[in-house]
Amino acid sequence: MKQLFTKWGKNLNKDQILSEYPRPQLVRDSYLNLNGEWDYAISKEEDYSGIDGKILVPFSPESVLSGVNRFVKPDDFLIYHKEVVLPEGFLKDKLILHFGAVDQEAKVYINDELVKCHLGGFTPFKVDIENYVENNHFSLKVVVNDITDTSFRQTGKQRIKRGGIFYTPQSGIWQTVWLESVPENYIKDILITTDFDAFKAKIKIIKDTEEVISGKIKLIFKNKVILEQDFQNDEVEIKILDMKSWTPESPNLYDFEISYGNDLVRGYFGMRKFERKPDKNGIMRFYLNNKPYFLSGVLDQGYYPDGLLTNPSDEAHIYDILTMKDYGFNFLRKHIKIESLRWYYHCDRLGMIVWQDMINGSTSKDVKVHHVLSMLNINLNDKYYAFFGRKDKPGRIQYMIELDEMLNYLKNITCISTWVPFNESWGQFHALDVERHVRKFDSTRLIDHASGWSDRKGGDYHSRHFYFKKFSFPIKKAKKRILALTEFGGYSLRLREHSFNPEDIFGYKIYNTEKELNNAVEALYVDQVYPQIKNGLNVLVYTQVSDVEDEVNGFLTYDREILKIDIDMMKKINKALSDKFTESFEK
Repeated sequence: MKQLFTKWGKNLNKDQILSEYPRPQLVRDSYLNLNGEWDYAISKEEDYSGIDGKILVPFSPESVLSGVNRFVKPDDFLIYHKEVVLPEGFLKDKLILHFGAVDQEAKVYINDELVKCHLGGFTPFKVDIENYVENNHFSLKVVVNDITDTSFRQTGKQRIKRGGIFYTPQSGIWQTVWLESVPENYIKDILITTDFDAFKAKIKIIKDTEEVISGKIKLIFKNKVILEQDFQNDEVEIKILDMKSWTPESPNLYDFEISYGNDLVRGYFGMRKFERKPDKNGIMRFYLNNKPYFLSGVLDQGYYPDGLLTNPSDEAHIYDILTMKDYGFNFLRKHIKIESLRWYYHCDRLGMIVWQDMINGSTSKDVKVHHVLSMLNINLNDKYYAFFGRKDKPGRIQYMIELDEMLNYLKNITCISTWVPFNESWGQFHALDVERHVRKFDSTRLIDHASGWSDRKGGDYHSRHFYFKKFSFPIKKAKKRILALTEFGGYSLRLREHSFNPEDIFGYKIYNTEKELNNAVEALYVDQVYPQIKNGLNVLVYTQVSDVEDEVNGFLTYDREILKIDIDMMKKINKALSDKFTESFEK
């Protein structure tokens, strides 16, 4: 395999690794970033005390940017160690240690005392450690075990035997590690609820104490304070005069500052409304802010050749989002990966609607059977666990735990319009029950309950994946659910100097030149997609943002150096799609 680097990886500053504040909707001045060099060891023994060398956190040891570039096996323990010295005056009443994500099972020790266990490789966790710290100094150890895809745990696209649509596995810490110190009575979390039609936003404060604490909120728009309001309980409702809505075209955001006892936090939200409802012709549509809206998007895997699941810089996230906007796309489907909150923040502020996939997990490795069944329009009942790799009850329980963690983690994000609990039958079970569970947690967003295959006739979308045959959407299907082509295209072109695997490639259709590729993509949209708009087709997800390892079907090469698809051509296509969509429901 060929080691590729992004420009951000090439210019990595080891003293400033993903140093931006990691939680943009709940910001405090108290912040200590622990990214950087840690000691590490890989051992068959969990209590191993030796040191193999230095690792650059938060890059996984399998990535070249970590400085390790070594595979951690399922029977290995990956052991991290760091001596932490707090700045003078940093420690207040409480000291909270945050981990953005650790893959898969983590045990955290402070001064050799176990303080936290967490299972789940894509969701964050935190622990109060003030009772274990003396004299502004402590020893931090993290012991990780990652069995990857050898069992039923959630793994995403990682496979020990990588290849095709599955990629190099990674393990250990892969998102920012950080500290904050807070007063005794502090804001643990907030829940932001917006009522677009009433021009109102409600912020609920989540805290430990029963004590009633007075607070004050400032609402800010474009750096100007537009409202100041006192409140006495744990919930404040604000009326927004001359409300500015959030859309991909005009991503207006309101900033706020909350003083709450001795605590002070800053955040933001956007005023928008997502819903499914019929247009005047009885065709189910995706509505944004009470208007039918066409979603033309791209599948986004979020892999990098030098950092794997970890972006080499904040700018790398921004580049992918802005480039897709330059192509004329208005949404991204974040595919079987949960990003850091920074990525969603950039989608919020730059204007990019997001569909969020849940991470898959199962004991089944072969997706071919379900693929064939999908092409024959045969949908198996997902109560038959064996067919979906879900015979293990602990695996189903753990899936629901991590699903709830994801929903809670991303609950306040403005740009997320749709949750996707299951993709292509991978580890699917009781999709209709899971849909009800998600909708009970969050009634403000839509749900693609079983994306692509094994449709249980639920959710808000008639969701189909087509790669190997022509697609069509009967208009009768649009009377009940939104018609959504949630994966298609995947046309491939290998540019050898920018390819991870110069010898073996994967693609749904393979082309030899950029001209051939662009002509084929244009024909796909013009000949197959355009005619479906009149039947109610409302959502498109082209595969994909960038090449990933063997899979060379990206708009961009894996190293983000070359744009393989012409921007002007794609802009015109997306403009035509929007125009045809408008014509279809105005008739």
